[in-house]
Amino acid sequence: MVAAHVPGYRVDSVVLLGEGEDNIAFQVNDELIVRFSKESDPGNRAAQVRDEARLLAAVADVSPVPVPEPSFTVAEQGCLAYFKLPGLPLIDADPLRRSAEFGSVAVALGEFLGALHAVPVGEMADLVETDDEPMAVWVEESAQIYATIVEAVPPAHRPAVEAFLGASPPADPRDLVFSHNDLGIEHVLIDPDAWTVTGVIDWSDAAITDPARDFGLLYRDLGPDALDLALGGYRAEAGDVTARAGFYARCGVLEDMAYGLQTGHGKYLEKSVAALEWLFPVDDL
Repeated sequence: MVAAHVPGYRVDSVVLLGEGEDNIAFQVNDELIVRFSKESDPGNRAAQVRDEARLLAAVADVSPVPVPEPSFTVAEQGCLAYFKLPGLPLIDADPLRRSAEFGSVAVALGEFLGALHAVPVGEMADLVETDDEPMAVWVEESAQIYATIVEAVPPAHRPAVEAFLGASPPADPRDLVFSHNDLGIEHVLIDPDAWTVTGVIDWSDAAITDPARDFGLLYRDLGPDALDLALGGYRAEAGDVTARAGFYARCGVLEDMAYGLQTGHGKYLEKSVAALEWLFPVDDL
């Protein structure tokens, strides 16, 4: 595929980078990512690739941080390729340093979300779907997830988790915005020396959605002080974002625990267990 679409490019190595529910990705020469959709329907597969390429181009025009730029696409085969952005995934950074030096990252991501959320929804509506699942459904799904992972949740935190799942959720958002919709620290790249954001990757879940959604993932992964700093850098009226961010963070940490257990990705489980301290604190009981 690379030989056909990047003439003259010498391929010295190809390794499997990773595989999820939606895609399988390979890394060529430690610099070029070649990803294939696992969508079985040829028409849908081609449309997804074309739409994502258009989406990345549109995001690059407004984002204050770098995003992947397609090198080539082969839509009918579900292929999208791009050269890697520099930087270390934040999930791979030393956890102690991450907990001590998150400030500049949080501010930058708040500004990043501010830029995305300022884009008129109509400009992105033909590129992404709307993700407006009701809060009550989030609770139901989180309760189902919790039932499968309860033994992995430290006993001291279980009453707080169960109280959350038994409480009424926040009201559904009044207004939706365009957002990344999966801004966990695995999708944020940083310079590990300067501790600056060098890119945001994986736009496959981008959607018209609740502005609190991505703030909730920052809260989940980096803590309450990071949420405050991100909202400070947002440069927009936060409104009732904070309460819903906490809700999404608590649902999200249960989902990430389940993912870590199912896949054996220890970093997801480790960061999730650490986040229980601020999302479901024992002292609140």
